[in-house]
Amino acid sequence: MSPIKLLGAFLLTLLLVGCGRVQPVMNVEDTPVRYNLQSKQVKMAIMQAATNRGWIVEEVNDQELNAKINVRSHYAEVKIPYSAKFYSIIYLNSDNLKAEDGKIHRNYNRWVNNLNVDIQRQLSLQATSQ
Repeated sequence: MSPIKLLGAFLLTLLLVGCGRVQPVMNVEDTPVRYNLQSKQVKMAIMQAATNRGWIVEEVNDQELNAKINVRSHYAEVKIPYSAKFYSIIYLNSDNLKAEDGKIHRNYNRWVNNLNVDIQRQLSLQATSQ
């Protein structure tokens, strides 16, 4: 095989591997709250970040929230335990996201990452508004 064809085949394989739609499920676990906030302020920051991103948030108890998102024909649900010191975003279930054997469509991980970044931003805003 000529070097050009070999290089072309290698690049095509690399492209196909890099474009995989299914990834391991991303959970955000025990993320520290870096500010001196009360539990209710952490809750408000989480709720604000989630609703701004289109998640529907329900309070499960005084230390846990559930958040659901529908994007076109896709659905995901996470639980968000929190305290004044830590919070987590844990996968619960989904529909139409190819979830199987600890793997899920990469869009889910992007949604969770965006939610986490926005929670950090809201926590910072809560801390500066004190």
